[in-house]
Amino acid sequence: MVALREITTNGVELNVAVTGDGPALVLLHGFPHTWQLWEPVIPALAEHHTVVAPDLRGLGASSRPDAGYSAGEVSADVIGLLDALGVERADVVAIDLGVAPAFLTGLEHPDRVRRLVLMEGLAGALPGAEDFLRAGPPWWFGFHAVPGLAEAVLAGHEPEYFDFFLQAGTAGDGVTPRFRSAVHEAYRGTAALRAAFEHYRALPDSARQIAEAVGRRRLTVPALAVGAAPVGEATRRQVELVGDDVRGVVLAGCGHIIPQHRPRELLAVLGEFLR
Repeated sequence: MVALREITTNGVELNVAVTGDGPALVLLHGFPHTWQLWEPVIPALAEHHTVVAPDLRGLGASSRPDAGYSAGEVSADVIGLLDALGVERADVVAIDLGVAPAFLTGLEHPDRVRRLVLMEGLAGALPGAEDFLRAGPPWWFGFHAVPGLAEAVLAGHEPEYFDFFLQAGTAGDGVTPRFRSAVHEAYRGTAALRAAFEHYRALPDSARQIAEAVGRRRLTVPALAVGAAPVGEATRRQVELVGDDVRGVVLAGCGHIIPQHRPRELLAVLGEFLR
């Protein structure tokens, strides 16, 4: 059974789902997600791991600070969460906006991360993503980045907007009704929208933090990059330039929201790598 806990760390209150028994496994979602993104794979993962799935700061049922949405701050949240739970070392799996802070955590805290899985997201502005970014970043990056704009435009139309991402991210197959409802509830209202878009507004800071970190050290933690559509192999290409043990796999016919679209395929990949 999943237990929801409220854990205060690094100046933020995180809503955290915890279940299972065994070595710790931290799951970091992206946008527009909540911890429920992982529900299709949590039962199987919990057979061999203590699964820890937080709502990222500002998202889901976690608190919404006025500032501090860079990869460095979210990484500090992860380390603080491990400290609060008494976890010395954990595997970390991340997708989308969760990739940059997960990568930074593995890079700067190799003593706390055993293995690292990065899915469908970029490690800052590191080289290797040129093919993915050939036509420029996805259109919503710029829209979300303008302070105050997106939340003003979208207030009152949240379900229509976020359904676009949920449908497109699963190649039109859609997500579970439970997850769709969770997203609609979590991203309702100007305050929730602002907090979500602050993650995009902090992307330049995140890119700078990652660039500075890779200038100091290499990634020594074994890493697996899992691609689908649209990011594909871009994550692997970025990380293998700065990592000592980096593997990659692309899930054919899989949409961006991998845990919802192809949970069985994802479990097979994770089981082999984390074993």
